Amino acid sequence: MSPALVLEVQTICKEDELVESHEYQKGVKHLCERGLTKVPRKYILPALERPLLSRKDGATNLKLPIIDIAQLQGPDRNHALESLSKACEEYGFFQLINHGIASDSVLDMIQGARKFFELPFEERSKYMSKDQSAPVRYGTSFNQNKDRVFCWRDFIKLNCHPLSDVLPYWPSSPAELRQAVINYSKETKSLYLMLAKAILESLGLVETDKNIDENDSCDLLKEFEDGSQLIVANCYPSCPEPDLTLGMPPHSDYGFLTLLLPDEKVKGLQIQHEGRWVTVEPIPNSFVVNVGDHLEIFSNGKYRSVLHRVLVNPLKSRISIASLHSLPFNSMIRPSPKLVNDANPRRYKDTDFATFIQYMASHEHKNKNFLESRRLSQLGDA
Repeated sequence: MSPALVLEVQTICKEDELVESHEYQKGVKHLCERGLTKVPRKYILPALERPLLSRKDGATNLKLPIIDIAQLQGPDRNHALESLSKACEEYGFFQLINHGIASDSVLDMIQGARKFFELPFEERSKYMSKDQSAPVRYGTSFNQNKDRVFCWRDFIKLNCHPLSDVLPYWPSSPAELRQAVINYSKETKSLYLMLAKAILESLGLVETDKNIDENDSCDLLKEFEDGSQLIVANCYPSCPEPDLTLGMPPHSDYGFLTLLLPDEKVKGLQIQHEGRWVTVEPIPNSFVVNVGDHLEIFSNGKYRSVLHRVLVNPLKSRISIASLHSLPFNSMIRPSPKLVNDANPRRYKDTDFATFIQYMASHEHKNKNFLESRRLSQLGDA
């Protein structure tokens, strides 16, 4: 083959790759709408990272610890706090029951998200952005700007605080989505604050619930009340070859706590527990709550964020709704001074949301690599 012909073939291949890459940036839903019988190579994981190998290791279903909000609010609070502390230490995850959020709010949120993903691509694409701090962002994969292998997931992220500032940017279609997110975000924020107060108490940072009533001027609690909230609706379309890819790769969440509303009909969430990937058994009308990197830092390692990932299904699509909470975006996250002493020296550097955004913009997010970048060496390098 002549050099000129070789150059022509290489040019055509590069052009094809650019077209292909542009199509992937439009999301999995867009690809599926065009018809797929095989997983495109952009989504195929290296053999050792595929979920099929983990299943051969004997992965099983897991019933997470259960935390009952009714017990946290009743005479058995001390026992419930012990259970909460044990769940955060040993699992990094728990299921929350009797949460008090109206079923209508939950159903409206799920339905609103589902209708958004059913919109024509031209309508969904209005909210695509590479700006990770945008008030609304529709996207695909995990970090589509850096991922070498894409994951089988589309999402819409809605910044929820302060509502008055971000609301004008939210999608106006489907018509019911805005009000559904307003109601749902307010109820999950109240639930999060209840859990955050209980976690502070379980860490010994407040003595009793009486110390944290509405009249208390505790600066820390005020920070939690003014904290960030991000609602993320995830769409995992059915996949023709689910053993080759993942809905989300192994990762930990960056914030303080995540309240996840899982798809009760289609399982997919797995956590790494005792060295194995185990599938979470969802409980009807409950939330799956997990410790985020910020809580691991704040607790100086007492409570640990845990790797989790999402499987995809060959027959059914999945929708899940995550409400991610932390301190305000401009706050500095650091280990609580009360949890640092000679026996338990400081383990993490100070960090903030801007540092996380910068890291995400320049790295492919894998496992707990951001948190590891904030860990102090044994010699200490604050």
